[in-house]
Amino acid sequence: MRKISSILLFSILTLNVMAQQKIVQTAGREQLGDFAPEFARLNDDVLFGEVWSRNDLLSLRDRSLVTITSLISQGITDSSLTYHLQTAKKNGISRTEIAEILTHIGFYAGWPKAWAAFRLAKDVWADDTTGSDAKAEFQRQIIFPIGEPNSGFAQYFIGNSYLAPISAEQVTVFNVTFEPRCRNNWHSHKATKGGGQMLIGVGGRGWYQEEGKPAQEILPGTVIHIPANVKHWHGAAADSWFSHLAIEIPGEDTSNEWLEPVTEKEYNKLK
Repeated sequence: MRKISSILLFSILTLNVMAQQKIVQTAGREQLGDFAPEFARLNDDVLFGEVWSRNDLLSLRDRSLVTITSLISQGITDSSLTYHLQTAKKNGISRTEIAEILTHIGFYAGWPKAWAAFRLAKDVWADDTTGSDAKAEFQRQIIFPIGEPNSGFAQYFIGNSYLAPISAEQVTVFNVTFEPRCRNNWHSHKATKGGGQMLIGVGGRGWYQEEGKPAQEILPGTVIHIPANVKHWHGAAADSWFSHLAIEIPGEDTSNEWLEPVTEKEYNKLK
């Protein structure tokens, strides 16, 4: 019963966090602002600012699936599909998953449409070193399961991550796996008393960084103590898959505050 309650609580917290995400789009005003300002406003403020931002109803990953399916079904395989394939990748859809998705769509929307979509998808995932073979090989190297795509928190990660619950007794423990270059946004674990988080390296190589301090390398066996209310991020090295256990420290009035992404410039400084 305690395990079921913990999982239910995690699901509720996930929905609450997802609801906080607001999509910011400026493409309409940048490309059509002078020519069609009202269309640009509807595109940026209504379609993306309102519809795509209603993540308490559907996750960003779910919305990407619906959108690419709709576009392909209509035979739209231009730059708009490319954009939404790129967004789907950002929202946590892996190369293996998109291949299966497009195969499935092909039987319902038409084989030529699927072929056209595959040509675009191959380019979007061209530099993806995170296919099923690499994932399977990494799973053989670690003792904990990689788990399922971390779709509930995908909007707070650059790249694809996976989540596997390990324990709901005494303290909550998850194994979090990052594909190469994947990292979460800057964030902090809020608490008025106690709280915080521990990370224990499980496999591969990754990074942890607190605001204003140098990044720390995480290897299997590395233990990171994260105090409550400290801004930080963590994720995989550019050339390695990476897994760590995430252990939530009990506290009072605990919550997660998700902040801005780690920029490419910041990340590329790490070796």
